[in-house]
Amino acid sequence: MVALSVGSVSMSLQELWAVLLGRGNALHDTLVFSLRAPRALSAFATGGLLALAGALMQVLLRNPLADPYVLGISGGAAVGALLAMLLGLGTVLVSGSAFTGALLSTVLVFGLAQGRGSWTPTRLLLTGVVIAAGWGAVITFMLTLSPTEKLPGMLYWLMGDLSYADSPQVAWLVLVPAVLLTLPLGRSLNVLARGPLQAAALGVAVKPLEWGVYGLASLLTAVAVTTAGSVGFVGLIVPHMLRLVLGNDQRIILPASVLAGGALLTFADTLARTLMAPEQLPVGVITALLGVPTFLFLLYRSR
Repeated sequence: MVALSVGSVSMSLQELWAVLLGRGNALHDTLVFSLRAPRALSAFATGGLLALAGALMQVLLRNPLADPYVLGISGGAAVGALLAMLLGLGTVLVSGSAFTGALLSTVLVFGLAQGRGSWTPTRLLLTGVVIAAGWGAVITFMLTLSPTEKLPGMLYWLMGDLSYADSPQVAWLVLVPAVLLTLPLGRSLNVLARGPLQAAALGVAVKPLEWGVYGLASLLTAVAVTTAGSVGFVGLIVPHMLRLVLGNDQRIILPASVLAGGALLTFADTLARTLMAPEQLPVGVITALLGVPTFLFLLYRSR
């Protein structure tokens, strides 16, 4: 409601309610249904996708620092999406290219981290950081070769931008089934959080569960990157903070992460388009400004 009523042209709650009931004037109808509602829905879905992907990665790796961005998954998705944009492909192909890049990054990270033995969470995180740095170099190279007229839009998109997110349907079509799919897995994930050996001893099919969740996290990240670009800290901060409040039961953490991540990114996007209105900031800047001090505070508390 706040995201729909706040902006360069503000509306009172009474005026917003009149618009939602079909009794608003033409200007308010255009503002709500053509501009603000699609953007707010896209922001909520993107935040939910990132937070759910982060929560899944953290419980699987048993490390609160695990995140699609830290592991290089978002970097692979960004490279795939940027390549599709440079080739002038449509939205569906951009999404498919982003998912291919995210999946390729996942295979690279886990393949290199495993080597000749089994991977450990520490080795996996270090490999993800290196792969993410490599994707960053590829992105810089692509930006160097890009036409000058495309650079501003690509840079805003890389920082996280919802200015052109006017089609939230794809994000919601992925988010809702993903939530329904992960809810029954909460009990198995609770067991897996204690370690793969204990989980296997208690009857959990560890390898299929791990690879299935990795593939799902790649898909969630790819759709989020396609919708809003590279938005950081949502998948890292939200699940971590919720565990401090709600405990570590994944049957509660996973749906709560979706709600809290969606609320956080919707709030951040509202700030991004109102702080310097009519100029709009990239939403990734706001999430970084909110996320960095929060994460430092959490580290300080847990020292």
